[in-house]
Amino acid sequence: MTWPMTIREVEIRKPLAVDERRRQEAALLRALIPPGARRVVLDERGASVSSEDFARRLGDWRDQSVSDAVFLIGGADGVDQSLRNDADLVLSLGLMTWPHMLVRGMLAEQLYRAQQILAGHPYHRA
Repeated sequence: MTWPMTIREVEIRKPLAVDERRRQEAALLRALIPPGARRVVLDERGASVSSEDFARRLGDWRDQSVSDAVFLIGGADGVDQSLRNDADLVLSLGLMTWPHMLVRGMLAEQLYRAQQILAGHPYHRA
């Protein structure tokens, strides 16, 4: 990828009730978000978009001089509602449930694909 990418992971290891775990994970994630960043929350109840639409959204943000886009993947219990409320985009990778480690790879591939679409590269053949 030609776009700079940083991956940061947060984890709560102590046993907590589901709602409290989500709240604490949200606080840790929020602390990592740069000011002015666009926030994309991956959530099974989010919008399903085509690769072209996803690329278009990223291209629009690029053209608006947005310096950072942050993609938030919740823990096994999902993301806190406050993160969804604050998101610029709530995105679903489909109706199926995916392991969080696999979601990372799927998201990375879609970011690469978006980069290639925006560059007019033949990697993406629609």
